[in-house]
Amino acid sequence: MTTAIEPSTRAYTYPPSLIALHWITALLFVGILAAVELHEFYPKGSPTRDLLMLAHKSLGLSILLLVVVRIFIRSRTAAPSIIPVPPAWQTAISHSAHAALYAAMIAMPLLGWLMSNAAGRPAPFFGLELPFIIGENKDLASTLKEVHEFIGNALYYVIGLHAIAALAHHYLFKDNTLLRMLPMATRK
Repeated sequence: MTTAIEPSTRAYTYPPSLIALHWITALLFVGILAAVELHEFYPKGSPTRDLLMLAHKSLGLSILLLVVVRIFIRSRTAAPSIIPVPPAWQTAISHSAHAALYAAMIAMPLLGWLMSNAAGRPAPFFGLELPFIIGENKDLASTLKEVHEFIGNALYYVIGLHAIAALAHHYLFKDNTLLRMLPMATRK
């Protein structure tokens, strides 16, 4: 289906590195959600449950690394223009949602790391053990777990709204918001 705006130059899209990081991050979120939801089907202490939680934690810390790279690249890259220019209220909501997403992509892995440490365990990262950044404190671990779960649940709603907004921009508002983030192969 053709939209009213079809970008014809690179000026209308983000650099391929940011596009790749965006979609890799999205896939990591799918993996994180799958791992945390599936682990509930296995008894505590079972190898499968432990492996799923190792995947959840490792993928979460991967997002932390990727978001640091994304922020670095984004700080040196101007955002391509949205054509036609959206109303100010849409831009304000977009900036707020992106700020929430970036804050969560930093806070969630750090909370998980702190939670592991407060529970007396190192934070695992694909077989490595990251250093302790706080000492053992079971009460703090419980509080951090509640905060981590609350933000995690809220984050999936924000991600869902992010995806719905991208589709709305494409199909309802007929602007190039979605096209700016699609890989080259799908922008024809």
